[in-house]
Amino acid sequence: MTDFLDGKPSTAFWIIGAAALVWNLIGLVFYYSHVTMTPEALAGFTQAQQDFFAATPTWATAAYATAVNAGVLGSLFLLLRKAWATPMFILSLLGIVVQDVNAFVMNNGIEVWGMEGVILPVIVIVIGVALLLYSRSARNKGWLA
Repeated sequence: MTDFLDGKPSTAFWIIGAAALVWNLIGLVFYYSHVTMTPEALAGFTQAQQDFFAATPTWATAAYATAVNAGVLGSLFLLLRKAWATPMFILSLLGIVVQDVNAFVMNNGIEVWGMEGVILPVIVIVIGVALLLYSRSARNKGWLA
């Protein structure tokens, strides 16, 4: 399964890279849906949730944009076997953390969305950390240049 000795990545590398790209592209779609939400779509949320969206500062939305765009770039760099994957995943993780600090520390997201609203952000953080660690490992194995 691995061609570690000749510096070529394993089959798992390509599967993980492709899955990372799909995951981050889904995040990009969610971001686009968030920033282009129409008043009609917003009306489907409770008043507290609508207020939550309205209270989101520009810097938190920028952090969201940074997280998903850097994640997509990191995934592309990973598949292209470029060392830039690691800094992009660092930037993506920073964006995730900043966005979540706003949502759950400064904007009382748990109160608005309930504990169920914490599940996806935790999954996003775990995957963000995993992609960062994986890109570092791939770089250390000589798979990224």
